[in-house]
Amino acid sequence: MKTYIDMIKSLLAENKTTGENHSEAMLHYTNMNVKRLERWLAKGVILDETVAAIKQITKKQSWTVLTEAWCGDAAHSIGFIQKMADLNPNIDLKWKLRDEHLDLMDQFLTNGGRSIPKLIARDEDGTALFDWGPRPSHIQDTYLDLRKKEVPYADISIELQKLYNTDKGISIQKEIIAKISATLS
Repeated sequence: MKTYIDMIKSLLAENKTTGENHSEAMLHYTNMNVKRLERWLAKGVILDETVAAIKQITKKQSWTVLTEAWCGDAAHSIGFIQKMADLNPNIDLKWKLRDEHLDLMDQFLTNGGRSIPKLIARDEDGTALFDWGPRPSHIQDTYLDLRKKEVPYADISIELQKLYNTDKGISIQKEIIAKISATLS
C-alpha cells in the first residue's frame, strides 16, 4: 500500500494523477483521496468477525484490486482491503490501475460498466473465487437511486461521502467476509 500511495504522491508532485485525465478536478479528487485513504489506514477498525473469517483462509489466494487514484469509492475501500489481506499470509494482494488493465476489468463489469474499485480473489490455480465492488450494496443502492433521480454528481458525491463516513468500513468488511465464507463452505 505504501508503494501505491507513494506513486500517487509522486504523480501529484508533477500535477498528474493516474489515467489520462490530469484536469484540475481530477487532481483535486486525487489529493482528497490520498488523505481519505491515509485516514482509513490509520483509524479504520477491523471487526473481530473479519479477523476470524480471514484467518479461516488456509490455502493461497491472490487478491487483485483494480483502482485509480482519483476514485472516491476506492479511497474509502481499499485501505480496509489492505488491512484484511495483512491478516493472513495466504493472501497475496496486488494493486492494478484499471485503465492499464481493461482486459481484466472487462471480465468483472458492474451493470455493464468499468466501476472501481474491484476486488478479484483467485485460488492457487487462478480460478476466480469471488469479486467485490465498487461499493457496499447499501451505498450502491443510494448511488443508483440518486442517479435515477438525475441528482447532480457533485451532490451524489457528498451523499456517498456521508454514507462512507457513517459506515466506517463495516459494510465493506461484512460483504467481503460473506464472500469468503461462501468459498470456504
